[in-house]
Amino acid sequence: MRKFNSILYVTNGIFDETEGLKQALQLVVSNRLTLDILLVYPALPKTQEAYSDTYRRYLEEQLHAALEKTTETLNLDRGEGLCRIMQREVEIPPAIEVIRHVLRNGYDLVIKEAEPGVEGKGFGSMDMTLLRKCPSTLWLARPVLHKRGEIRIAVAVDPENRDPLEKVLSLRLLELSHSMLDSLSGSLSILSCWDYEYEQFLRYKAWANISEEEHARNAREAESDHQIRLNALIEESGIGSNHKVFRMRGRPDSLIPEFVGKELVDILVMGTVARTGILGFLIGNTAENILNKITCSLIALKPAGFVSPVKAYS
Repeated sequence: MRKFNSILYVTNGIFDETEGLKQALQLVVSNRLTLDILLVYPALPKTQEAYSDTYRRYLEEQLHAALEKTTETLNLDRGEGLCRIMQREVEIPPAIEVIRHVLRNGYDLVIKEAEPGVEGKGFGSMDMTLLRKCPSTLWLARPVLHKRGEIRIAVAVDPENRDPLEKVLSLRLLELSHSMLDSLSGSLSILSCWDYEYEQFLRYKAWANISEEEHARNAREAESDHQIRLNALIEESGIGSNHKVFRMRGRPDSLIPEFVGKELVDILVMGTVARTGILGFLIGNTAENILNKITCSLIALKPAGFVSPVKAYS
């Protein structure tokens, strides 16, 4: 897997952490790192301050129990400095404290157990805040459906890059997903969607007297251009040929979640879209629509030049 220099695992100590911790510990072992674990939780209301110590001890015990269970499952020795645990009781939203901690310490990967969104799909509010504002690569972990060696990885890329930074992001997505394939010995699917954007507009406007043959020719040209660009992008990434490419016609926010569900994808790797040079981060509508529909693990990469609207120090 692509080399990471510093990895942070984030927990609030409440949910079952087994899957997230398993993926995090496997990664730090393969990278020969120590896993930093940040236990972050909101302070109790003043009317319940008497329970603060009990509350804190409960969260600590939950975390230690999850660590013990996971290290035993992976046959790892916790006595070798595998983890370093930090705690933060916060008045501000926990996600903001996580982002400040990331900014102050320069983590290049944040791993967290995914919190389900509506009807078990998508992600909870803390996860969405991290996706929008955290500068690091973010891994939101869910249980995998397949055993090691058969894990299904998919990466979504768009070869229609509108500026150089988008192309750099697409190349990083391909490189990261391929390095995951090397580590997990599963399968990699490259997903890319195309369409003839002006077809519906031209077809139903009386003034645009275009024949069916011309519509078909324009659509073939759009498909061919997409294939040429995608092939060039994959070749430039240098990932070789150990993958399958799926080119689909239509809207990615419909087709990608449909593919992920139908093919039982375990991990989806995708980028999030930002406006370069603007302080802050906006997930593009297409990316957010995809996020709201998936039920697998997600690895999300930020574009180069992303600037978080959160400050390291308040």
